[in-house]
Amino acid sequence: MKVAIIPARGGSKRIPGKNVKPFCGKPMIAWSIQAALQSGCFDRVLVSTDSHEIASCAEGLGAEIPFIRPAHLSDDHTPTIPVVQHAINFLLEQGAQVQQVCCVYATAPFIQVNDLQQALNQLQATQADYVFSATTFTFPIQRAIRLDKAGCVAMFYPEHASTRSQDLEEAFHDAGQFYWGTTEAWLEGRPIFGAESGLYLLPRSRVQDIDTPEDWVRAELMFRALDHGQ
Repeated sequence: MKVAIIPARGGSKRIPGKNVKPFCGKPMIAWSIQAALQSGCFDRVLVSTDSHEIASCAEGLGAEIPFIRPAHLSDDHTPTIPVVQHAINFLLEQGAQVQQVCCVYATAPFIQVNDLQQALNQLQATQADYVFSATTFTFPIQRAIRLDKAGCVAMFYPEHASTRSQDLEEAFHDAGQFYWGTTEAWLEGRPIFGAESGLYLLPRSRVQDIDTPEDWVRAELMFRALDHGQ
């Protein structure tokens, strides 16, 4: 059995009601639920939440809410892996046979059905622990600068001060959309960003973190521009 697990904690501080706040005409979480359901990849699509408001919204969108997430897995510092482990263990205790699990973030409006399908194919073909969405940095990370304690500018990698951009190694970052993994990898807590993981690359035009109100506005502008161009 293949399962989608969508973590959706209540109590967002920077963007109140973030997971159910309307985004381009739908509750934010609707984009993730609908993509998972429409992909045909999953036998079950679950939402793991501590919020009855989110649970009601998600259930109305077609997701399952088989439990309310316990408080010790619902604070600001809870990592993703323990939340997924909790959901998998719940299913196993109910007698389910779970082979692959995809953690889909609730704030991923740019997620697409084809991406979920192709990333699953990649996971199965490569026998990786995980395959997760990623994209390239817009600027060489080796040329990054910082301010020190005195407020002075310094390079993170001064040895690359004169290196041409085209001669620097390309770098990637997590796109924050989905993480396919084997049940064994999730339950054993193997690192997602490890040597046994694979990247499913997305164009930068479909990647935007949504952590602040400014991020939200930018994401809506990007989303509308993409929708208009299709």
